[in-house]
Amino acid sequence: MSENTLQLRPSRVLAKMRAGGVAVSAKSNLTDPRVTEIMALCGFDCVWHCMEHVPNSIHDIENCVRAAAMYDVDSVVRVRRGSYSDHVLPLEMNATGIMVPHIMSLEDAKKVVWNTRFHPIGRRAWDGGNADGAYCMIPPLDYIEQANRERFVIVQIEDPEVLDDLEEIAKLDGIDCIFYGAGDFSQGIGHPAEFDHPKITDTRKRIADVCKKYGKFAGAMASTGNFQEMVDMGYQFLNVGADVVGLGDYFRSLMSELGLKPNQPAQTIYRGKEA
Repeated sequence: MSENTLQLRPSRVLAKMRAGGVAVSAKSNLTDPRVTEIMALCGFDCVWHCMEHVPNSIHDIENCVRAAAMYDVDSVVRVRRGSYSDHVLPLEMNATGIMVPHIMSLEDAKKVVWNTRFHPIGRRAWDGGNADGAYCMIPPLDYIEQANRERFVIVQIEDPEVLDDLEEIAKLDGIDCIFYGAGDFSQGIGHPAEFDHPKITDTRKRIADVCKKYGKFAGAMASTGNFQEMVDMGYQFLNVGADVVGLGDYFRSLMSELGLKPNQPAQTIYRGKEA
């Protein structure tokens, strides 16, 4: 391959984790590329965009992916649970990784690998004529090899039903990171938002141990308060904030300093009257 041949941008997240470091992410529910740009300027390794819970269009997120890449910052898109196209479209628009929510079984995880990895790992639909393939300007075999090496797949463990398959899932080639979703897991065990519940904390530790055993990266939500604890446990992909939380905290603090109370959404007021 000549020096002038175009290549996929190497993943900052993968490089950091493969070197034994910790990649730090921030979640963006908003799709203004300027929000992504601000996060990138602040030093995050990755911006996490959501299509599972947020009514974002793929085109909106595409612009955010471009904004992050200007600063050599990765983008991971949490995809919908839909068809294979829902999984590969973010990769084709040059997102560095995808996150698949609510993996429920080994077969579920195998299907994700099959849909998102090229030969010889899976059977991802092959195009190459989009941003990740430099619009057909990366030679085909180089494109396949680089996509398998420099793009990452995260699966979320968010339900107790899948724990019996956890080790087999961690053995799969083509999955880079297992991300613990403690929020939905707490619902699954019948203890919503009780994050200090023994089943929650035990599973957090178990996922870290299984990832270490099989050479995967462990991911989770974290805070400035428990960040080092999570790192010491073995987590290498940690999300520590979100744009909507930051905006809410900032503007509420301003109003509080002025002695003013937050407004109630109109729908909350009306529902209160109806009740």
